[in-house]
Amino acid sequence: MIQKIIDYLDELYPNAQCELNYNHDYELLIAVMLSAQTTDKRVNEVTSILFNKYPTIDALALAKKEDIIEIIKPIGTYNVKANNLLKIANSLVKKQKGIVPNDRKYLESLNGVGHKTANVVLSNLYGENCIAVDTHVSRVSARLGLAKADDDVLTIEKKLTKKFKGYSLARLHHQLVLFGRYHCKAKKPNCDECSLKKYCKFQRIK
Repeated sequence: MIQKIIDYLDELYPNAQCELNYNHDYELLIAVMLSAQTTDKRVNEVTSILFNKYPTIDALALAKKEDIIEIIKPIGTYNVKANNLLKIANSLVKKQKGIVPNDRKYLESLNGVGHKTANVVLSNLYGENCIAVDTHVSRVSARLGLAKADDDVLTIEKKLTKKFKGYSLARLHHQLVLFGRYHCKAKKPNCDECSLKKYCKFQRIK
């Protein structure tokens, strides 16, 4: 079954990649942090304004909180995210010379950066073989029987890492996200068109 899933995802999304827009490593880190509880599309809309107004990490670190809030308001929880953004920018400038390091411990010490965000950043920037589990990955994993519906994200991550050993987990992450976002949707999934429906628990209980 694992090979069937891999083959189908490769067929659907042969060039799967992160849908967040960024030109610098710190921009990806900040964009992923901002993406919590909102969509990549909306994050891209605000970061296009944000990174144009503050084109360097140094400029971003010196920005006023109220100006950041005004830009990122559309993505919600903007007060907390503005605080996180400024603390991240200042930490990068003061401790890392503005560079996002290949250092999980450091990344997870930053405000608003947890295990999932670190996985996204490390896999995209440094090719680390790790998978970030978001709502799309969780839903697809449960439907395909790769994990249980009540598994937490770390348990799902461990199960996927074991089941897909030898396969690019970074690539798998992007493929599962796109599959869950556009195909195996939370509401009205495209089951009739899906080659994996014989493995799908959602298909059987409908």
